[in-house]
Amino acid sequence: MTNLVDRPTRAAAELSDDELRAAAEALAVLVARFEPRLVAMVGVTAYRTAFSRRDAQLGLQDEPLGGRPVWVLPNPSGLNAHYQLPDLARLYGEARQHAEGLCPGGIPPGVGC
Repeated sequence: MTNLVDRPTRAAAELSDDELRAAAEALAVLVARFEPRLVAMVGVTAYRTAFSRRDAQLGLQDEPLGGRPVWVLPNPSGLNAHYQLPDLARLYGEARQHAEGLCPGGIPPGVGC
């Protein structure tokens, strides 16, 4: 699980489009190196910009990153008033359940493991 940009900001709006896109490229390198079962990232607005997915929603994405499934979660920042703790717990739990159901390498069960 990761933030795309590793620097503190008050709001995602403080991150430039170029900064987010560069972070997406760097993340792709890390995913190729470490081969996680699932890539989970926080912040749907940042994800939309970084990966040029204007219509992306929370949850499992249609397009993998480095062959790995991508799951976008709401940012748990206190500034994000759209999601309260019970919502966050449910959404993060769904991502965990999905990841636990994958074989190493992000492959669904029964397709090679």
